[in-house]
Amino acid sequence: MSPAPEFLFDFGSPNAFLSHEAIPAIEKRIGVKFVYVPVLLGGIFKATNNKSPAETLAGVKNKREFHAVETERFIKRFQVEPYVWNPYFPVNTLNLMRAAVAAQMEGVFEAYVEAAFHHMWREPKKMDDPEVAISALNSSGLDGAKLLARAQEPEVKAKLLNNTQRAVERGAFGSPTFFVGNEMFFGKEQLRDVEEMVLGQSNASLRGA
Repeated sequence: MSPAPEFLFDFGSPNAFLSHEAIPAIEKRIGVKFVYVPVLLGGIFKATNNKSPAETLAGVKNKREFHAVETERFIKRFQVEPYVWNPYFPVNTLNLMRAAVAAQMEGVFEAYVEAAFHHMWREPKKMDDPEVAISALNSSGLDGAKLLARAQEPEVKAKLLNNTQRAVERGAFGSPTFFVGNEMFFGKEQLRDVEEMVLGQSNASLRGA
C-alpha cells in the first residue's frame, strides 16, 4: 500500500492555502488522505538561509509575472478559488502554528486548519494579533482563547519545533512541501507529481498482490 502523502504547511503561505484547497479533490481521486504536518516557515527559512517569494521575486525582471501566470494555471487546473491577498502580510504565524499543534491535541485539528486558512486567505485578517485571532477562530466555531492559551504550553512548542527541525533534516526549505515516503516535492505545482506517485505506487502494490 502506498504511504499517505504528507503536507508540510504554514498558514503564512498563500501557496500552501491553494494546495489545501486543491487537496480534497486529489484525495478523492487517489483514495488516500493527506497527512497535514504543521511547521514554522520562519524556522525553516532560518535553518536553510532561504527567503520568502516576496523577497526572491523582487527586482527580477519577468519572474513575478511568470509566478502570477503559474498561479493562474494552478487555479484553473485544480478548479480552486484564488486567494484574497492579506493586507497585513507578512503575518507572524508562530502562535497560529503552535495553536495548530494544540488543535491536534484537542481533537479539532481539521476544523482549526480550515478556519486559520480561511481567516488568512479567504477573509484575511491580522491573525498575529491575539484578539483578532481569538475572535476569528470563535466565529468559526472554535474556542480561540483555549487554543491560543495551549499554544504557549512547553509540550506544544516542542512539538512544532520538532516538526520544523525534522522537515529541514528531510530536505525541506519552504512551504508547501510534500512527501510520499522519502520522496520530496516542493511547491503547489508538484501536487500533480504527488498524485501520480501515489497512484503509481498503489497500482504497483495491486499488481504485486
